[in-house]
Amino acid sequence: AAKGVTVTDEPSQNLYPMPMNAAEKDDVFVGRIRKDDSVKHGINLWIVSDNVRKGAATNAVQIAEEYVKGK
Repeated sequence: AAKGVTVTDEPSQNLYPMPMNAAEKDDVFVGRIRKDDSVKHGINLWIVSDNVRKGAATNAVQIAEEYVKGK
């Protein structure tokens, strides 16, 4: 998985991303990954994150880090 992405995909063990497990964490959690036959090369997946952390605070830091790298 990419940095900042945690794959949790073991449906047989009831392990998949749930919002309560993403709370107060910076990572984006991905699971329930499967083929989507309704579209060529399609996939379905379930994604959860703490939107306040990821959407605001962490995203701002990541943008700043990329900006500094580019200078």
